[in-house]
Amino acid sequence: MNYTQNNKIEQVTSESLIVGIDIGSDLNYARAFNWRGIELSRKVFKFRNSLEGFNSFGLWVNEILEENKKTHLIVGCEPTGHYWMPFGKFLKAHDVEMVFVNPYHVHQIKELDDNSPKKTDYKDSKTIAKLVVDGRFCVPYMPEGIYADLREAVSSRDRITKELNAASNRIQRWLKIYFPEYLGVYKNFDSRTGLMVLKEAPLLEDLIKLGSEGIVKIWRSYKVRAVGIKRAQTLVSAAHESIGIKGGDCARIEIQMLLEDYAVKLNQLEKVTEILEHEVLKVPNAEKLLAIKGIGIVSVAGFLAEVGDARRFTSPKQI
Repeated sequence: MNYTQNNKIEQVTSESLIVGIDIGSDLNYARAFNWRGIELSRKVFKFRNSLEGFNSFGLWVNEILEENKKTHLIVGCEPTGHYWMPFGKFLKAHDVEMVFVNPYHVHQIKELDDNSPKKTDYKDSKTIAKLVVDGRFCVPYMPEGIYADLREAVSSRDRITKELNAASNRIQRWLKIYFPEYLGVYKNFDSRTGLMVLKEAPLLEDLIKLGSEGIVKIWRSYKVRAVGIKRAQTLVSAAHESIGIKGGDCARIEIQMLLEDYAVKLNQLEKVTEILEHEVLKVPNAEKLLAIKGIGIVSVAGFLAEVGDARRFTSPKQI
């Protein structure tokens, strides 16, 4: 499909039936128009996000196409989160052209007909169709195969990274309340030996009770090499002089749960990154992108997840 404004307008011809759909989480609203913006549907058509609903939409559209002797169908909607995806798959399977309009444009011009900015499903479906008639749309890309897998993996990694950062911030918040000096003893809160101590003896009274020799025993139980008594003594000394709040059982349980959550997210990040690295190498010519100085495999995966198969473009401007 062409991407310039004029070419988009030219794609809407006298043979076209333009259907605007306001997509919801469960119920969708559709209205049909010709290339001049004249409505051809008798009333708004409602259908659910189910196979039965999609099939009923197909019957409704085919009836209007036949009645008005139209041969070209364009379905327009807003990219409302993930709600459109199953419907987009249905349209693609039936070789129906689907386009997106900008939600901001819908919001800005919806009051042209009735001088009211109020949102209604009946009005929005008409506004969407009118934007398509004017050529103000873009064509969504639904990746397949390896590119679809990459997009899902990158999305999962981004989500896990955010959750891991949130877990990290919660742990550091806890430390600043109950043991601020810990962040002075260790440069990074997630130091391996530091997390071992937090897991076994998180509160100030726990550290003082254990003493430096008890802390060293914890490290040895985890088979840590080159454990140092000086680091243990520094921790105990910091606990004696700490300005932190004296915590109880609830504070102990809280940090233990936070550490568990952090460990789970860290493990998930390692798994999804490993999958990502494996999948990227399946993409044709991915090694050429990886050969670019300063570009890592995660960056390449993110680029390919968004762009998909670059061979589908005819000009760098389209990318």
